[in-house]
Amino acid sequence: MRRSHSPSSIISCRMPPKVPGCVWLLLHVLCLFHKNDVAAFSLGRRQSYSRTTTTINNNNQNDATTTRSTTTSTSALLLLLRAALDTNQKDDHNEATTTAKNSDTPWLLTRRNAIVRPTAALTAAIAASSNNPVSNHQLPGFQPACAATTTLPNQQSSSVQLSDGTTVPLVSFGLQIYDDARAYQLTLTALECGYRNFFASVLAGNQRGFARAVRDSGVPRSDLYICGSVVSNRASGYDQAFASTKRGCLANMEAFGAGNIDYLDQIMLDYPGPDCDSIRGQWAAFETMQRDEKLVTSLSVSNFSPSQLDCILLDPQSRGSKPVINQLPYSVAYHPPSATYAIDENQKRNVLVQAWAPLGGSLGGRFTASLKQKCAQIGQAYGKSWAQVALRWIVQHGASFTTQTQKRSHFVENLDIFDFVLTAEEMATLDQLA
Repeated sequence: MRRSHSPSSIISCRMPPKVPGCVWLLLHVLCLFHKNDVAAFSLGRRQSYSRTTTTINNNNQNDATTTRSTTTSTSALLLLLRAALDTNQKDDHNEATTTAKNSDTPWLLTRRNAIVRPTAALTAAIAASSNNPVSNHQLPGFQPACAATTTLPNQQSSSVQLSDGTTVPLVSFGLQIYDDARAYQLTLTALECGYRNFFASVLAGNQRGFARAVRDSGVPRSDLYICGSVVSNRASGYDQAFASTKRGCLANMEAFGAGNIDYLDQIMLDYPGPDCDSIRGQWAAFETMQRDEKLVTSLSVSNFSPSQLDCILLDPQSRGSKPVINQLPYSVAYHPPSATYAIDENQKRNVLVQAWAPLGGSLGGRFTASLKQKCAQIGQAYGKSWAQVALRWIVQHGASFTTQTQKRSHFVENLDIFDFVLTAEEMATLDQLA
C-alpha cells in the first residue's frame, strides 16, 4: 500500500445540490420512518430532523432503539430526490443546500435538512460552548496541528502535511447525490481540470461511478488522494458500533473495487456515535482496517465536537491511530463563535479542519447578496471572484476545504486561489461578515 503522495491541489465535501423545500419536507416526513444505518440515504440522525442542539446523551436514548426497519422504500425516495435534482443543478457558487449532524458542538448545524433554522437556544449554546473546559484544554502530549513539519496554507502552498506525516491537497472535489453515470462524468472533468483529491462519500451512493472514472482516466493511482466514508452512527455500544463500522469499511472497498481501487488514502467516520463507548467502537474498526488489513493510510472524522474527539484521543485502549482531519461547516458566512474557534480547538488536538459548505448553503451560512458583494469588492484588487476570496479566507485561517460543482468553469475557479494573499485588514473585514 502506498503511504506517501504528492498531489498538486484539492480537498473534499458532500453537500447535496439545492432541492425545493417541498421535496425536503416530504423526505423529512418519510425518513422519520426509515431507520436503517444509512437511513433514507443517510440524511443524518433521526433527531436532527427536529432539533439541532440535542446533546450526545439525549441522542443515546433515542439511537438505542433504531434497529427496526420499515417498509419505506429508499429507492423510491432516491428517485424522488433525483427528479428534484434534475431541475436544480446548482453548485457551491449558487449556495447548494447542505446540512450538519446533531451534536454537542457549535460547529455543527443540521446539514441535510433545510427546514430547521438557528434559534436563540442554539445561539446561546454556541456562546456557552466557548467556555467548555473540555473543549479548551491542551491535551497532554499533543502539539498544534500544522506544526514544524507542516507547510501552512497561508504560505500559498496548495497542499499540507497532516499530523501522521502524509501530504494532502488543500482543495478537493466531493461527489454529491447523483447516479454513477453522472459521477463518472464529473470525476473525469475534475481530473481534467487538475483535481487530485477526491471525497467519494458513501452518502452520495456513487462510489462505483467515481472508481470507474479513475480507472478510465489514465491518471496514475499514485497521483491521487482518495477518501471514502463510513456511516455507523446509529449503532449503540462498542460491539455494535465496531461491527457496523467494519461492515462499512468492507462496503467501501467493494464499491471502489469497481475501478480497481484496492486501497484508500483516507477513510472518514461520517458521524459520531451516540456516546464515547460507541465512538471508540467505531474507531477500533477503523484501526483494524488501517493496521491489520493495510487498506487505508490515514483516518479522519466528520462533525466531531471537541469532547467527541477526546473520546478517541484519550482512549486508553487505542492502538495509537489519531484523526488527522475533522470535516466541519465553516465559511465566511458561518463560523461561530469566532472566525478561528473551531480551527484552534482542532489544532490543539493535531487535527486539520476541512470545511464543508465553504461557499454557503448550510444553516446559518447563507451568502447573502450583500456578503457576496463585499467579498467581490475585496477580490477586485486581485482579479478574483467573490467565491475565490471566500475560499482563500478559509485557507489563510489554516483550514482546507471541500467543494462541489457541476460546471467546468467553477472547477477551475475553485483551484485558482493560491496566487494571491489577503491582507490582515481584509481578513479582519471578512471575519466580521458572519
